[in-house]
This record gives sequence, structure tokens and C-alpha cells, in this order.
Amino acid sequence: MANSKRQLFQKRRLRVRNKLRKMNAGRVRLSVHRSNKNISVQLIDDVNGVTLASASSLEKDLGIVGKNNVEAATKVGTAIAERAKKAGVEECYFDRGGFLFHGKVKALADAAREGGLKF
Repeated sequence: MANSKRQLFQKRRLRVRNKLRKMNAGRVRLSVHRSNKNISVQLIDDVNGVTLASASSLEKDLGIVGKNNVEAATKVGTAIAERAKKAGVEECYFDRGGFLFHGKVKALADAAREGGLKF
């Protein structure tokens, strides 16, 4: 095999991120990370190098500790939308990393859109 799964993932992540940076310069980035057990998301201001807001399935107040399913992703998406409003962010661009826009990642994005984020 020419490339391992990890190498293919990293190539896909860099390809997605570089395309998004070119198109959305100056906007805040909504970055998603999904592991086998949890899902997390951050609003990052790349110009200043600061995380404005974050949400994760590890937070006890969301009531989904240690779960990584569509329901958990939906709750994390609504939480990040609320925190983005508090931080004064209305528009961002969705950086899915190397993950496919399907299942949990799509559920998170849809919940964030319903919560008021525009991307």
C-alpha cells in the first residue's frame, strides 16, 4: 500500500484547510475534531491565534460524557452556536478537517446552523 490511512487523512485535512483559507480570509474558523470516543469543536481566530469558544462531548453539563454519536454531535453543535453568540461571532467557515461531511460531522454542522451560526 502506497499511503497509510493516517497519511491519506492528513493529506485530505491539509487540502480542505488550504482551500478554505484561500476563500475565507479574515473569517473565524469552526474547527471539528472527532475521535473514537468524543467529538469537539472550536471557534478559532487565525489572525490573532486565539480560540474564541469551544464545546466538547467531554463537558459534564451537556450530559453526554464519553459518547460519540449523532445525538452527542447535535448537542455539541447547539452548545457552540450559543457560545459563539456570546463571543459575538455570527459568521464563520466550517473546517471539517480530514473528516467526511457525513453522519456526526453533518449533524454538528446542522445543529450549529439551526443555532444561528452562518457558514
